Amino acid sequence: MRIRFFLIVLLLFSKSHSQELLNGKVSFINNENKSIPLEGVSIYWQESSVGVISDVNGNYSIPFIKSTNLLVFKMLGFKEDVVTINKIINYDHILKNESNDLDEVIVSKRKNTIQKSYFKTQNIVNVSSDELLKAACCNISESFETNPSIDVSYSNAITGVKQVRMLGLESPYLLITEENIPMVRGASQVFGLSFIPGTWVESMQITKGMGSVVNGFESISGQINVELKKPINDAPIFINVFSSNMGRKEMNLHLNKKLNEKFSTGLFLHADKNSTIHDNNSDGFLDHPKYKGFNFFNRWQYTDLEKGVVGFLGFRFMKNEKDSGEDVDNMKVKRLPWLSEINTNRFDSNFKFGYVNPEIPYETIGAQIAYSSHEQKSFFGIRNYDINHNSFYSNFIYNSILGNTMHKFKGGFSYSYDDFDEIVDTEKRNYNRKDKSFGSFFEYSYDDLEKLSLVAGLRYDFHNNLGSFFTPRFHIRYQPLERSVFRFSVGSGRKSSNIFSENQGVFSTGRKIYIDNNNGNFYGLKSEKASNYGISFRQGFLLNNQEGDITVDYYITDFINQIVVDWEKQGELHFYNLEGKSFAKSFQIELDYQISKDIRIKSAYKNYVVKKQYNSGFKQNPLTPKNRFFTNIDFSSKPIENGSYWRYDITYNWIGKQRMPLHSMYPSLITSNGLSPSYNLINTQLTRVFSSKFEIYIGGENIGNYNQINPILDSTNPFGLNFDSSQIYAPIMGTMLYIGIRLKL
Repeated sequence: MRIRFFLIVLLLFSKSHSQELLNGKVSFINNENKSIPLEGVSIYWQESSVGVISDVNGNYSIPFIKSTNLLVFKMLGFKEDVVTINKIINYDHILKNESNDLDEVIVSKRKNTIQKSYFKTQNIVNVSSDELLKAACCNISESFETNPSIDVSYSNAITGVKQVRMLGLESPYLLITEENIPMVRGASQVFGLSFIPGTWVESMQITKGMGSVVNGFESISGQINVELKKPINDAPIFINVFSSNMGRKEMNLHLNKKLNEKFSTGLFLHADKNSTIHDNNSDGFLDHPKYKGFNFFNRWQYTDLEKGVVGFLGFRFMKNEKDSGEDVDNMKVKRLPWLSEINTNRFDSNFKFGYVNPEIPYETIGAQIAYSSHEQKSFFGIRNYDINHNSFYSNFIYNSILGNTMHKFKGGFSYSYDDFDEIVDTEKRNYNRKDKSFGSFFEYSYDDLEKLSLVAGLRYDFHNNLGSFFTPRFHIRYQPLERSVFRFSVGSGRKSSNIFSENQGVFSTGRKIYIDNNNGNFYGLKSEKASNYGISFRQGFLLNNQEGDITVDYYITDFINQIVVDWEKQGELHFYNLEGKSFAKSFQIELDYQISKDIRIKSAYKNYVVKKQYNSGFKQNPLTPKNRFFTNIDFSSKPIENGSYWRYDITYNWIGKQRMPLHSMYPSLITSNGLSPSYNLINTQLTRVFSSKFEIYIGGENIGNYNQINPILDSTNPFGLNFDSSQIYAPIMGTMLYIGIRLKL
């Protein structure tokens, strides 16, 4: 039976490989008479099952058939075209907007910086580099303030680092990749996003629910993939300079050079510094750390279109130093000061290779190889935390079709190796672990280019600590009407936890650390395993001749195994294996509407029910708002003859009440039922674009100047058990004002 199956597959391959191909590009013309490529256009032969979708550059390649000569081009928002093709040629096609109002098309395309597709099977939101410009700058952890899919909060009052959540779960349950290579994990889990400068980013893809099996087994609540700028597409010289009233100064420099027709190289530099002292709440501790950092990245790109080969080679070095704690110069008591220092050095290298068969463009081979070395040496008062993490990752992928382009598949294997060495707390306990994983995967996708598409994947991994296991994942899309689409996904994921690197906030407290279980793997705790399933519905509409859509998402994450991080007992932090239920239920309804040619609004309401079984009972997760509301309005004026125009956006966030763990030192504003107050946050930015080469931006964060009162509990006794800087539900800093310039030369 197996032999018969493989013979059929080989027969289909031989049939598909003998087909001749029609190649071309799909685009539209803007009001400057420039051709703009269109991604996601459905191209298929009328009354047949043969079709493809245009890629990010608008390119397509479709098998030529003789049963019909009518080729259809179809995309939502544009007129459907049917053209007659009688012979194999390179055919480029231009689509026209449904309303024939080209100005509206231009504004809509430029302003829709967060894109959601009707045609992709998975629930993916694409965030362009233009969306990142709305943030204050200058790293990825600060780039989600205007995005309704991701929640941003502070992790503790000492380091000032921001953390992200999706579907109500913390970032360790996210798979965060850089060009589909796992990046923010292990030792870099807490600070990793802040080490990626925002100006380096070309786009981000945010996947809700389980990701693809191609990228591994670690994704549980979703995936964030960061695509960096390519030397061949970036400006030859780019400069960004930023300064804020809080003393923060940053600079980014990009240098790109096309060496010849095949080779290009890019040099990316980032530097930041803040040496000012702020203690606005007069608790004796700095409101933000003093820091300085340097980030260097060099990448090489090789492209040979005739042979279908593209390759990338990159090297990066990052150095960051943070100093925080008490303001020594203004101490009111004579004793040993509580000080903290975090020094990080990181080296990354990666190689990516892709081959597209010029004669059979749906047959591709890809390879990804990466190595990183992360060293952090830090102390928090009298507590220590050092970690060295060396990591190797490789992934090899083959893509092709089964019979025709409606049936595609990906297959391959991956190998990863992680070596952890940690020194923990005052006793300087040493923890060592080596993770070795070999996995193989197969993913099948079906797309009829009209109503139905699905992706079904399965991988099998051999792991020296987690054992051997299957990871199934399934996604389906159904589009009954042109502007209506349903999506459903289900799958499982696993996670090997690093309890100290993921919870470094504990070292900025007086809490004693307990690991309650003494069985299983690393730290005596079992690995984490969860299933995730969810449904999404998107309905587009046309109101006052302007496009909009409403999206409703509902996802559930059920944990089978989980490491419980228990802050419920004052002066103690407990880690133990879950015994009982643990789940996260996420509901979101979102409106995205182009009010006029110049104004767009995005608004969302989110509700989270995140509960687990603690030793003290079945409770809502602490410091997790049950309700959130988000609205972003952006405005862009019409460019004048010299290309200058205004951009403006304002973001409003309402964060609901959060359950606080028991602590006797909470101020009176924490109500008797143990909930924090709800509050509002407003961020805004105004940009003047003088030309395609020069722009100035000014803005502010936390315009309402809302601060958490007494963010550091028992700050007068920092070496006592009640000292705690981890119970943060709101901003610590007041209003931040900033100004910056961008140059493209």
